[in-house]
Amino acid sequence: MTADLCDPQQWAERPLLFDQAAIQERIPQRYEMGLLHGILLHDTEREMAIGIHDARSTDFWVRGHIPGRPLMPGVVMIEIAAQLCAWLGTFAAETAGGFMGFGGIDSARFRGQVVPGDRLLVAALTVRKRKGVATFATQAWVGRELVFEAQIIGVRV
Repeated sequence: MTADLCDPQQWAERPLLFDQAAIQERIPQRYEMGLLHGILLHDTEREMAIGIHDARSTDFWVRGHIPGRPLMPGVVMIEIAAQLCAWLGTFAAETAGGFMGFGGIDSARFRGQVVPGDRLLVAALTVRKRKGVATFATQAWVGRELVFEAQIIGVRV
């Protein structure tokens, strides 16, 4: 990806538009897998959303993903971004009657670390839709640092 999907500093102190309970009304992930903690922006015209995940010392990955120096696994970052894409997918006519499941990932790059205490800001933009399949550009930051970016493919499930 060439440009940032958003200015992360602009969203650092924004209040939630949708909390985790509202998110769970639209996407099925629960318990330890309910990783999308809030939505700060949902722009239906641009088909874009910005969400957050607050990394906590009690998260399931902390104990085992590098004991003594916990680092959020890349697959967890991917799942958080995929859940934001699934949120966007629930508003698309192409996925009516189902939810947007994870169909694939392209061009994933991990550029920084996420540790307990960090707030991960995630942006997703719908770049293509066709017959129950959508492609999303995603990026995530901790503070001003871009830590992850990828294209995520969602499929109607």
